[in-house]
Amino acid sequence: MIIVFCELKEGQLRKPSAEALSEGRRLADASGKKLGALFAGSSCAGATEAAKYGADLILIAEAPALASYSSDAYAAVLADAVKAKGATVLLAAATAEGKDVIPRTAARLGAGYASDVTGLSMVDGKLQAVRPVYAGKAFATTTFATPVQVATTRPNVFPAAEKPGPGTLESLPAPAGDFKSVVKEILAKASGKVDLSEANVIVSGGRGMKDGANFKILEELADAIGGVVGASRAAVDAGWGLPHSMQVGQTGKVVSPTLYIACGISGAIQHIAGMSGSKFIVAINKDPEAPIFKLASYGIVGDLFEVVPELTKAAKALGIGSN
Repeated sequence: MIIVFCELKEGQLRKPSAEALSEGRRLADASGKKLGALFAGSSCAGATEAAKYGADLILIAEAPALASYSSDAYAAVLADAVKAKGATVLLAAATAEGKDVIPRTAARLGAGYASDVTGLSMVDGKLQAVRPVYAGKAFATTTFATPVQVATTRPNVFPAAEKPGPGTLESLPAPAGDFKSVVKEILAKASGKVDLSEANVIVSGGRGMKDGANFKILEELADAIGGVVGASRAAVDAGWGLPHSMQVGQTGKVVSPTLYIACGISGAIQHIAGMSGSKFIVAINKDPEAPIFKLASYGIVGDLFEVVPELTKAAKALGIGSN
């Protein structure tokens, strides 16, 4: 069996989880295995949506101890489920939660683990994974020597293809044990914006923005084209009041949107490592020798404070963001 750990957000299957589940379905078909979708929480209403993406079995672990995410508790649930079902492959999306719990689960299982993969296949009944290395300059093909193989899939790389499955529901036992930490309270500022790692369109600013207040013009462009705003490490570290959650790059978030617009970003290798998987890259920079232009699908040499408002105006005229 192949098991995919899935996440819900406001009662709906998260897009990265749908992508991982679809890839799990493709691998299951190629290897003649069953596909299980695993959910954990105090309430997993909405888990039945996994059937739309090919789940043969929907495994649900509901318990008060799982009301808030806990790496110990969730890893225990995943490891126990893999053992109980005799699963040989465990997948999850490389979200913040997936990046935290999946390696812990792999350690509990003594399993080989490949993170942030961009390609998967089954060869002689074993998982084979392709993942970027050397800051995205090369790709490595990873094979596994362990009976259980574990991997996380990079968001926005694998298509979320609908292929309805039986979706038989099965309850899992609550995790047992004295966990190292328990979440008592979560204080979060509601933004209503899509997380950077899941966004299809990102407008990102660098040191060329000159000040955090100037990011307003990027927000206006992002709103006009249905995107979200990101930033380079240089911009986040400049003391402009930009949160780390906006940072794209090797030490920030790795993104793979359909469209990435880099404004005033020179193209340091650390930043390139976080966004080189974008399908289309538009670079706006007044320096024609900026390294970002070597990677860009389209480049605009000019003052971003003149170019960006014009792009916003054109996008609004065409009604792009409403399409």
